[in-house]
Amino acid sequence: MNVLALDLGTSSVRAMVFDDRALARPDALARRGFDLSIAADDSGGATLDAGEYLAALCACLDELAKGGHLDDIGLVAASAQWHSVLPLDAAGRPLGPVVTWLDTRPAPPDGATGPLDPEAFHQRTGAWWHRFYWTVKLPWLRGLGLAPARYTGLVEYILGELLGEAPMSVSQASGTGLLDTAALEWDPEALEIAGVTTDHVPALAPLGWLGRLRPEYARRWPQLAGASWCPAIGDGAASNIGSGAVDETRAAVTVGTSAAVRLVQPAPRGVELPPLPHRLWRYRVDDHRVVTGAAYSAGGNLFAWARRELRLPDGAALEETLQDIAPFAGVRADPRLGGDRPPGTAPAGSGALSGIGFGTTATELFAGMMTGVCTMVLGDLEVLESTVDHRVAVTLGGGAIAASPWWRRAFELALAPREVAHVDDPEVGCTGAALVALGRADQTSG
Repeated sequence: MNVLALDLGTSSVRAMVFDDRALARPDALARRGFDLSIAADDSGGATLDAGEYLAALCACLDELAKGGHLDDIGLVAASAQWHSVLPLDAAGRPLGPVVTWLDTRPAPPDGATGPLDPEAFHQRTGAWWHRFYWTVKLPWLRGLGLAPARYTGLVEYILGELLGEAPMSVSQASGTGLLDTAALEWDPEALEIAGVTTDHVPALAPLGWLGRLRPEYARRWPQLAGASWCPAIGDGAASNIGSGAVDETRAAVTVGTSAAVRLVQPAPRGVELPPLPHRLWRYRVDDHRVVTGAAYSAGGNLFAWARRELRLPDGAALEETLQDIAPFAGVRADPRLGGDRPPGTAPAGSGALSGIGFGTTATELFAGMMTGVCTMVLGDLEVLESTVDHRVAVTLGGGAIAASPWWRRAFELALAPREVAHVDDPEVGCTGAALVALGRADQTSG
């Protein structure tokens, strides 16, 4: 039996086939890039078109089918971006674009006060009353003049179109900021703050839920007609599992479109969770594990922007220009060009550079921005280690890390003296989703 794994990311859609040991099948990968709609006026808007996104995924599946790669698929797994929200009308049609994690426009309504006990709320939900989460996003969407009948996430909309029914996994639900992460139920206070009831948000997927393709899509891809579709897991959780960072001895630092540092810990349903430091979030991998960490709006997007705007070469030529620059010497950078991820509230456009002179080169500016990300990660890794009372090993991964050996070395220097490994797999999200679907999430990458 093979597994079809989908990675429903911010900048691309990918579909990949694995065998029953979660080993990638040769050449069975299809990818479609996807451009966020970024507001030109620096207002912080960052949205996706749900219909175009679905079409991109379908094109990936058509490509795999044409190549004969969808034979013997028994399970379909998905790694999907956390935190998105899509307002729907009573017929389930989108009332606007998908508001993504990168959108910094949502703000609390005038006079709103948030949770009665913010610390208790943070401990229950693993989140904050913040523009990143549905507690702020849903009232903000209504304030735009929309009258949604209900709300869903991007992945739930996409899977709902394909399957007809797509309840929200506890992993995706934890990214909304509305879930009690221990009880695995919608949190009553969070729903009240968001101004909704359980009728307005997706149903939560029961333990063991599996879906099937709707007839029209089963006719399009008959090879998938009998396949079981698993609930999607958050992309950050999938990246940890795919990187082999599956327990509290090893953290994952992943740099894809954005960047994050995360640690997975066992946490069966209903078991009291350990105290959560204020600077960290906590979401669910699945019913059996939580993932704790911090994330940043700057990552591979910063790498691509800086290389393009500074007119630097790509690939090996870029590495050659960097080879004589010592990391953390010279230019210093605040890399928050896209604003803060929670709990910070800095808006888009908060990046800054210092230590610049007339002799500063474009390559030195670039290096300063990349090491600025390393410094942010180190600070939160130290907080993360305080939750387990020991120094952890680290696995570096993600497409941006793979693209730049110099940046990888900078991370290694910043994180020393910790043991730092590097996973070469650029598809750790797909790999992690496949491992969870197969019940092999404790399998390490070696």
